[in-house]
Amino acid sequence: MTTIRRIEAIPIRVPLETPFSGATFTLTNRATIITRVHTDDGLVGECYNGDSDEELEQIARIVEDEIGPLLEGADPLAVEECWVRMFPVTDRLRRPRIVSLEAVACVDSALWDLAGRAAGTSLHRLWGGFTDTLPVIVIGGYYADAPGALERETERYLEMGFRGSKFKIGGRTPEQDADRVRRVRGVVGDDYTIVVDANQGYTRSEAILFARLTADLGLRWFEEPCAWPNDRLAMRDVRLATGVPVCAGQSETTPAAARDLIALGAIDVCNFDASWTGGPTVWRRVAGMAHLYGVEMAHHEEPQIAAQLLSSVSHGTYLECFLPERDPIFWNLVENRGSIAEGRYPVPSDPGFGLSLDEAFIARYRV
Repeated sequence: MTTIRRIEAIPIRVPLETPFSGATFTLTNRATIITRVHTDDGLVGECYNGDSDEELEQIARIVEDEIGPLLEGADPLAVEECWVRMFPVTDRLRRPRIVSLEAVACVDSALWDLAGRAAGTSLHRLWGGFTDTLPVIVIGGYYADAPGALERETERYLEMGFRGSKFKIGGRTPEQDADRVRRVRGVVGDDYTIVVDANQGYTRSEAILFARLTADLGLRWFEEPCAWPNDRLAMRDVRLATGVPVCAGQSETTPAAARDLIALGAIDVCNFDASWTGGPTVWRRVAGMAHLYGVEMAHHEEPQIAAQLLSSVSHGTYLECFLPERDPIFWNLVENRGSIAEGRYPVPSDPGFGLSLDEAFIARYRV
């Protein structure tokens, strides 16, 4: 039987040339962790996960120093058993559970990659194989003061082959944000998908006002419209008052929390994040539950993970990615990244996650 020999975590940090700001955050680096599971017969599973800049080194230490010893000698193809063995690292009360869950997600992802490689098939095929291509949306619309910047950015999306985008709102008044989205619609026309993301920046009343101001713009969904202290009930109110589909889930860390969003009727789309919550194993549990309620599945960013997950289910939506200056890792670390054309992205067909990583890039930005 093949067994796990060691687990390696490689933290990567790439400085961004320009800071990016949304309603509730500003980013100056793109950070991630590459995890490699090495087996006694030489097979290696690898993936990269997350964008937690401040906790980067801590997550890597948990992977190597805590999870590594727990899984040494284990069967890497028994992914569920390995997940159960790992999960107790989340019981450390004096550190944020999301940090421990990200470490579990790193290893869970690498284990699934190894399982796909061992089987000689891509993970979306291993998990069900619903489609081989996905519609893709680019995340942008960050706040910038330069006149015409939003229009120029949107025109660039079209030139790059995108036919949909997610724009940041929630950091200005509903009227100002509605005007920004209206300007975008004026550039792209009607045959273009627009998603908006408030990053929990609005009150309930502000979110309802924004949705009504943009009712004629055909928004695909309204993501995290309301401030976190009462977001479940507030999001349900936004749905019922406006009829605009609501998306959330990325800020939840457990399937139980996602269940509450779904069962309460707070969302139409669940963008649960595998890299923040314990890995693909957990995302797939949530996807099964969402299907029972007629809720669509998305994935918060992470196209290298999301492509295989979303294409494996019948209720998947859009793959999300950033422009190269916002996510230099996706555009430079992945040597065999597929090309975006006519708004679609080909799901990698090589075994596992189907990723070939650039070792020179890793050496340059390794922490």
